[in-house]
Amino acid sequence: MQLADIDAVLFDMDGTLVDSDAAVERAWERWAAEYAVDPAAALAIAHGRPADQTIRRLLPALDDAAVAVAAARQLALQYDDLSDVTPTPGAHEVLAVLGRLGLPWAVVTSADVRLAQARLGAAGITTPVLVTVEDVRVGKPDPEGYLRAAALLDVPPTRCLVVEDAEVGLQAGRAAGALTAALKGLDGDLRLVDLTQLADGLLSAPTAR
Repeated sequence: MQLADIDAVLFDMDGTLVDSDAAVERAWERWAAEYAVDPAAALAIAHGRPADQTIRRLLPALDDAAVAVAAARQLALQYDDLSDVTPTPGAHEVLAVLGRLGLPWAVVTSADVRLAQARLGAAGITTPVLVTVEDVRVGKPDPEGYLRAAALLDVPPTRCLVVEDAEVGLQAGRAAGALTAALKGLDGDLRLVDLTQLADGLLSAPTAR
C-alpha cells in the first residue's frame, strides 16, 4: 500500500504532532526521584507507553491499587507543564493538507484526555477524533487504540496510515494492519524526517480524490 491508497491518517500525539519531549522527561525524572527509581531506566521505556505499563515494569512489586496511585501522580506532574510544548515541524502543514484532500484524521495517545487536550491546545491543534488511554482496555503496543480510531472514522484500518515516533506505537500500528510512517530514525513502511515530508508526499501522491 502506498500513500495514494490511504483513506485516513492516525497520529500519535507526543513527539509526533506535539513536541512535548522535554515536559515528558521532566515529569518522569521528578516521578522517579519520588519513587526511588533510576530516572534513566524510566526514560528508557516510558516513551509512547501508558504510565501504568511503564510503572509495572519499573516497580513489579506494586499491586494494582498502588500502580494506579503512582500512574495518577506521574500524570499530575505533566498537566501544568506546558511552557515549552509546541507543534512539531510540519504538524500544522500536514493537517492543512489533509483538510485540502478531504482525508479524515485522528489522534491516538497514551495520555489521558485532560493531558491530551492540554498539550494539543498548547500546540494550537484541534482534533476531530481523539482516542486516549481512557478509551481502551489495553494501551500501545496493543492495536486497540488505532482500531478504535479507524472505527470512529469509519475507515478500515488497512486503509489507514499510522504516524508514530515510538517503537511501541509502530508495533500497535502494524498489529492493526495499517501502513506505518516512522519518525526519529525508526523503521516503518515510510521513514520521515518530519511531518513536512509527509505533507509533501500526500500532495504528490497520485490519487483519484
